[in-house]
Amino acid sequence: MCGIVGAIAKRNVVPILIEGLKRLEYRGYDSAGVAVLDGMAAGSRATLRRVRSTGRVAELEKLAGSQGLAGDIGIAHTRWATHGVPSEKNAHPHVSDGVSVVHNGIIENHEEMRKRLRAKGYEFVSDTDTEVIAHLVHSNLQAGATLFDAVRKSVVELVGAYAIAVVSESDPSRLVVARHGAPLLLGLGEGENFAASDTSALIQVTQRVVYLEDGDCAELTLDGVRVSDSGGKAISRPVHMSQLTADAVQLGHYRHYMQKEIFEQPMAVANTLEMVTGAQSVSPQLFGAEAERIFRDVDSVLILACGTSYHAGMVARYWLEALAGIPCSVEIASEYRYRESVPNQKGLVVTVSQSGETADTIAALHYAKSLGHRHALSICNVPESSLVRASDLRFLTRAGPEIGVASTKAFTTQLAALALLTMILAKLRGRLPAEREAELLQSLRHLPRALERVLHVEPQVRMWSEKFAQLEHALFLGRGIHYPIAMEGALKLKEISYIHAEAYAAGELKHGPLALVD
Repeated sequence: MCGIVGAIAKRNVVPILIEGLKRLEYRGYDSAGVAVLDGMAAGSRATLRRVRSTGRVAELEKLAGSQGLAGDIGIAHTRWATHGVPSEKNAHPHVSDGVSVVHNGIIENHEEMRKRLRAKGYEFVSDTDTEVIAHLVHSNLQAGATLFDAVRKSVVELVGAYAIAVVSESDPSRLVVARHGAPLLLGLGEGENFAASDTSALIQVTQRVVYLEDGDCAELTLDGVRVSDSGGKAISRPVHMSQLTADAVQLGHYRHYMQKEIFEQPMAVANTLEMVTGAQSVSPQLFGAEAERIFRDVDSVLILACGTSYHAGMVARYWLEALAGIPCSVEIASEYRYRESVPNQKGLVVTVSQSGETADTIAALHYAKSLGHRHALSICNVPESSLVRASDLRFLTRAGPEIGVASTKAFTTQLAALALLTMILAKLRGRLPAEREAELLQSLRHLPRALERVLHVEPQVRMWSEKFAQLEHALFLGRGIHYPIAMEGALKLKEISYIHAEAYAAGELKHGPLALVD
C-alpha cells in the first residue's frame, strides 16, 4: 500500500513530490516523508534535507513549507506500516550518512543484514527493514562504487520484494531506482525525469512512461535515463504514452472515490463489453491473436487471484464448469505460491488483478510456469502491467483508474471479462449453440442498463445502513454462485465499516455459525 515518487529537474521538485504523494493517498498510509538535495544546480556541495511526519500528506506539506524545504532532486514516500509501528522514526525516507532511500515491499533477510551491518559499525535508529538498504548502499559507496553500482550491488544481497529510489550527497546529479517484485516506472520529461510506483503520481508532469521489469536498475539524470537488466546489461525499455488523465482521477461532485466508482460501474462494464456490443458472436480474438489455438489446447482452468479478484474467480468457476464443461480450480495466489501443486501442462492459468502488479499473484504465476504450465491469460485493468507482460494472452477490463482502496468497478468488469471467457471456451468445446450464444450476448448488452437500475436503490441502502451500523457482527450467506458474492459482501463490510463480517455457504449455517446468531 506504500507509494514512491522521485524527481530530478532544473526546478524545485518538492511541489512535484508532494503532489505525487497526494495522488497516491488512495492507497492508504500512516506516515509520509520527503528528502531532497539542494545545491546541485548552483554547483555547490549538495546537502540532504529530510522532512517526515505521521498522518496526512497535507501535514507533511505544511511542515516542508514551514522549513523552506527545496531542492532539484528528491524522493518521497507514503508508508503503510509492516516492520515497525507508525511513527516519525519509522517513516521513509531513511538515511545513512548522506544516502537517502525510500522502499516499497518487504526485505525477508533484513535481520541477517542488520547483524552484518552492525558488525561493521552501523547504528540503526528505526525498526524498519528499509534502513538496511540505506546502510548497504552507503557501505558500497564507501568501498568506491558509484551510486548506480552501489545500488546494484546492494539489491543483489536482498531477499524479498522491493521497489527503491535512492539519492546521495556524494552524487547529487543522479537518482537511482531498482525493482524486484514491486511496481516501479519512470516518467520522461524535457530536461527532467521522474520515478513512481504508480502512473497516477506523475500525470501532472508527464505522460511518457517506461515500465521497469523485475531486476531492472535505472539511473535518472537531467539528460535522460539509463536502464540495466538483472544481469547488469544495458537495455532499452519501450516508452509508452499513459492514457491516464488528471480529470480521470478527480472526485467531481462525489463525496469520495468509492462512491464515484460505484456509480461508474455501468459505464465501466459498457466499455469492457464494447467489442461484443454489436457483434453476433463472441470471438477468441478478444483475448489475443493466439487465443483460439491456445484455448483449443487446454483441458482445465486454474484461476490465481487475491481478495476481490479471487471472489470474481470463484464466480467464474461455476460458469466455466456449468457452461463450458471444463474443470476449474480457483486458488488464493498467496497460498498457491507456497504449496506443492500438481502441474498440468494443458491447463490454462488465468490471473485476475485490477492493477496487474499484485505481488502474490505475480509470484504465483511465475511458480505455475516453473511447474510446467504453458499457457497464461491475464485479466487486468492496466496495460503493460507486470501480469500482462508475463502472460501469453490478455484481456483489459477498461474500468478506468480505480482510486478507492475497496474494489468496486474492477470486480464487475472482471466478472464481465470472465463471462466472455466462459462463452468462448464453451463455444470452442461445442457446448454453446448459436441461439444460446445470442441469448447470452443480449443479456450482456443489457447489463449496463441493469446496473444503472440497481444504483437507483441508494435511498433504500442508506436506510439499511443506518440500521446495520449499530451491529458489531454480520454473517453473509449464499448458495452456489451467490456464495462468492457473499464472500465479497463480507469483505466489503469489514474493509469499509470495520464491522466484523464472515461469509458462509448457506448450507453450512447449521454446522456452527448459527450459534452466533442472536
